[in-house]
Amino acid sequence: MMLLNYIHWNPDPEIIKVLGISIRYYSLLFVSGLFLSLYVLSWIFKQEKLSNDKLQILSTYGFIGILVGARLGHCLFYEPEYYLSHPIEMILPIKFLENGGVKFTGYQGLASHGGTLGLIVAIIFYSRKTKHAIIDTLDLIAVVAGLGAGFIRLANLMNSEIIGRPTFASWGFIFERVDQIPRHPAQLYEALIYFLIFGITFTLYKTKRAYLRNGFFFGFTLLLVFIARFFVEFIKERQVAFEEDMKLDMGQLLSIPYIIIGVGFVIYGMQKTAKMRELSL
Repeated sequence: MMLLNYIHWNPDPEIIKVLGISIRYYSLLFVSGLFLSLYVLSWIFKQEKLSNDKLQILSTYGFIGILVGARLGHCLFYEPEYYLSHPIEMILPIKFLENGGVKFTGYQGLASHGGTLGLIVAIIFYSRKTKHAIIDTLDLIAVVAGLGAGFIRLANLMNSEIIGRPTFASWGFIFERVDQIPRHPAQLYEALIYFLIFGITFTLYKTKRAYLRNGFFFGFTLLLVFIARFFVEFIKERQVAFEEDMKLDMGQLLSIPYIIIGVGFVIYGMQKTAKMRELSL
């Protein structure tokens, strides 16, 4: 009888199939998050008096960087043995079948740590092309980062992946495609935290922009996002077999450098901005 109190979760990841191509919730939410982030970023660019041309270049480079980085991050961090022996599947959204056929799979497997690194690389290329300072660009992107990250976790929820550990809490989800055990909806926890982080950073940008520059927003967002990721990992099931004997899983280990970098940029940004304001007085 107690099972009736839990949320039974079993949405079909596929919305519709058109001409043999599957349209999935994951892709829809991933792209929706990017477009909403871009919409907010366009407003920020106007406040900063930056041109639309720069925004278009940044959006193109950023999309490619996030997608390539997230894909390579998953393949190399979580399943290196398989993908290094199947390099084409790392690049193309397909899987080679044992009978010699090919199956379209979409990019199933994206890592946020790799996506973050890919975005940073993309920003470096963007800055070289447009002469827009790297550290300033990182700050502006960081303001909207939580919004995009939240949508990605909602996409994971629709896929019934990255599930949480078992729980007796009344809001536990039974991911029916996995098992009949009530579990923490870890994806939903992360999504809500990331949306909260976006709300905080966007509010700080609107109210304290004059005092928060020179990498502060970049460091602040890295710090909050990866601290959240580190602690939510404790209630997630391990993603791959080799993590079972690890005290900290791969997601937590990869979060630590980002947290350290985040602290460094927060301190640097506040000190640098304070000195610049003193000199201008």
